[in-house]
Amino acid sequence: REGQKALWVPLDAQLGMPAGEFSYVLEDWQQKLVVKDPFGEAIESLHDWLGIKVSVRTAEDMNRRMAQYAEPFRADQCPPDPASEGEVLIVSADGKGVPVRRPLEERIRAIPKRSSRGRPRKEKPEKSPRKRLGKGEKRTKKQMAYVGALYTLDPEPRTVDDILDEVRRRKSHRRRPKPKNKRLHVQMTQILEDEVIKGMPRVFAEMAVERQQRDPEYQKTVVCLMDGDPNLWEMQRTWFEDAVCILDLYHVMERLWKAAYVFHSEGSVDAEQFVTRGLRMLLEGKVGYLLRSLRQQMPRGGKAKTLREVITYLENNRQYMRYDEYLAAGYPIGSGVIEGACRYVVKDRMERTGMRWETEGASSMLQLRSLYLNGDWQAFINYRIECEQEALYGQSA
Repeated sequence: REGQKALWVPLDAQLGMPAGEFSYVLEDWQQKLVVKDPFGEAIESLHDWLGIKVSVRTAEDMNRRMAQYAEPFRADQCPPDPASEGEVLIVSADGKGVPVRRPLEERIRAIPKRSSRGRPRKEKPEKSPRKRLGKGEKRTKKQMAYVGALYTLDPEPRTVDDILDEVRRRKSHRRRPKPKNKRLHVQMTQILEDEVIKGMPRVFAEMAVERQQRDPEYQKTVVCLMDGDPNLWEMQRTWFEDAVCILDLYHVMERLWKAAYVFHSEGSVDAEQFVTRGLRMLLEGKVGYLLRSLRQQMPRGGKAKTLREVITYLENNRQYMRYDEYLAAGYPIGSGVIEGACRYVVKDRMERTGMRWETEGASSMLQLRSLYLNGDWQAFINYRIECEQEALYGQSA
């Protein structure tokens, strides 16, 4: 303990005493609660069960200390049983904003600039003037958390009519194959020792490592399914260059609805029919026909800008929209898995009323929450105890 001269404490080793002042059981229960609920509610729940109440600051420190073991635990995990895997490996990623106290740009500006001799220059931090918010602006700033999902499934060939019926909610989803052995990865851009460590490349690097573990001979077909963010596709070209690239169909449909409202009123039958015709063209692989049709109908005035934006989006992502080939091969064309992951991993815990986070605390919370949602909580707790006991006493607990 602090100030203690003896380096070897036999009774502590026999009892498996933790490094902190709370037992492993209490830390386990406390952190399992805080990854699901706000710190205050989790503390009250634990107090009701055990009659023990810790402070919010203590629970936050506990969260950060425990999260330090998250990445080593992921690296130490064994891949799923190959017999439980599907034929196709799906890789998907997206970003979700986390409300933070200090935006990343402000923190980067605060990094001290170094002189030619390598010594940090002493400069007064620039204070940004507090200005009046404009219409629709919010004081709260957000920093992106990047979520990656990697899973397998068995291919299911479908027809254009199958997709149209599903989009219209006329057909049950029970035929849709379920993801197998889904793993979630979450990273935020952080500043460590005055160096900016970007979150997006770390997520893709983690998924690339997991891909190698789950398919060491690279025999599975890899499908990369994402929205139209060019930064995500740049990461795909770096880490999964052999993947079949698919643009999420629902993001494309959002652009079709924007185009429909250029010509028809919102909520009208004509607008719905416009989208259905455009969607059928896309699913049949007739992207060029759709683009020519939109250009020929180019209106005059302010609505022309909206239609040009839709056309530009379709042109930029045309290489990822061979939906006729994807349906015939049985690949998924909707990124519902990653959209849902962004919601229940990030939004449901990090964006509750009045919440604002420090980047380090947010990153720690998301690391632990992803482990919990992956179903790895108990294995992670055991791993963390074993590592700490080995470091403290040179033996397992």
